[in-house]
Amino acid sequence: MPYLSKIALNPRRRAAMALLSSPHRLHAAILSGLAVQPVTERVLWRLDTNTPHRAEVLVLTASRPSWAHLVDAAGWPGADGGDPLIADYAPLLGRLAQGREFGFRLTANPVQSIPRPDRPSEQQAARLKEGTDNSSLHRGFRVAHRTAAQQLDWLFKRCERHGFSIPDATAAPPAPGLQTGEHALSAGPAVTLVSRDILRFRKRPDGPRVTLSTATFEGRLRVTDTDALRTALLHGIGPAKGYGQGLLTLAPLRTTQANHG
Repeated sequence: MPYLSKIALNPRRRAAMALLSSPHRLHAAILSGLAVQPVTERVLWRLDTNTPHRAEVLVLTASRPSWAHLVDAAGWPGADGGDPLIADYAPLLGRLAQGREFGFRLTANPVQSIPRPDRPSEQQAARLKEGTDNSSLHRGFRVAHRTAAQQLDWLFKRCERHGFSIPDATAAPPAPGLQTGEHALSAGPAVTLVSRDILRFRKRPDGPRVTLSTATFEGRLRVTDTDALRTALLHGIGPAKGYGQGLLTLAPLRTTQANHG
């Protein structure tokens, strides 16, 4: 049974600052919340920092977790609003139906695969030093999409395989007397790139630096394939899932609830 958790962290605490500065450390702390070790289940997570003086970590696990260690070290233990929220994820999965619309949020690592990067990272340079006959080079290199247009196009190209489409948004209607047609005006796809970032960190002090280009999308989606969307919700979208990328979350739309019962 999957569970979706929300853990509030206090960015002013030293332990929280250390976790928030390194996706590698935060990932390790999240895995420590699962009783069965070593962890073999798929764990997805996302860091949301859109609330001032507060950071929230969303975590999707297959087994019920415990976040006491995170709250005690980096949260607000005993304070109102400081307790983590853990919800059964099955009811949401059961509400998926073809044609139904939801609001969505996704933080992902939009990349493309190329034979050889023009400006290799430290990790890519290490692979190149191993020699062109190394079998790992045959896989190609992941290179980040850096422009907003490229990142949005990356998402659009993956919608169908993950069981959803992004409908057109509708523009606000003209003022009375200025309406020239009977139909709502299209304002393009109903998705916004709300934030873009570049994360840089090291797994260990003497290790190569990891660089991730991230993009956070918010918008409205329409279900086209319930099985494919369920898989995307449980397994994520795109690479770098261990570093907080790929967790797709849905929210009901008030304007569509009546239409779908």
